[in-house]
Amino acid sequence: MAKAGREIDSRTAILDAAEELFSQHGFGAVALREIARAADLNVGSLTYHFGDKAGILSAIYERHTRPMNARRLELISEATRIEDRSARLTAILRAYVVPAFRSSDDLVGGGARFTRLRAILSAEGSEQAKLIIADAFDATTRAFIDAIADCVPGSKRDDIVWRSQFLLGSLYYTLINPERISRLSDGAADGFDHDEAIRQIVEASHASLWALARPLSKGQLAQAARSS
Repeated sequence: MAKAGREIDSRTAILDAAEELFSQHGFGAVALREIARAADLNVGSLTYHFGDKAGILSAIYERHTRPMNARRLELISEATRIEDRSARLTAILRAYVVPAFRSSDDLVGGGARFTRLRAILSAEGSEQAKLIIADAFDATTRAFIDAIADCVPGSKRDDIVWRSQFLLGSLYYTLINPERISRLSDGAADGFDHDEAIRQIVEASHASLWALARPLSKGQLAQAARSS
């Protein structure tokens, strides 16, 4: 039992050290020996637990995104039962946004540090990191886009993809730089107010996506009625 506890502590120390370093310097610029030094372990411990640097990054994403994605899918499933399309779209957007904020101080979602890491990796362009990111998020994001498409009849999927990407950008920036909201509003708005941040992002995204809806033809309306 004591050995298992030490192994868990070593894994956690490695992941914490690597996440901090990656969030500051990116994936490519950090060497295994730097992670080992920050975790107060030897390089052999890193390779024993994770194999290589990509294995460490994959484990970082796994510990943050698996519970967050599970919660998102659960909330999306609940949202799809709402009949009114506009109200359903709001619920779907909240299903995507809320877990990122509600869990910003624990491992689920990861908070500012993991969000900063995600932003840095997105800009860095590492092929290994791209594969890890795709594996962590693509399935959930596709389910999110599919759910949105059902709310905005007549829309083009590529338009939804674009605007979903804009939503992701607003999440990144709001989590990383909440103080900017407070500063630019001269204190009238509190950038650290998560409830207000969620409301603003959801409302802005709803307006953007709802604008894509097109009136259905009689044939399309009949088909929708048959499938409902």
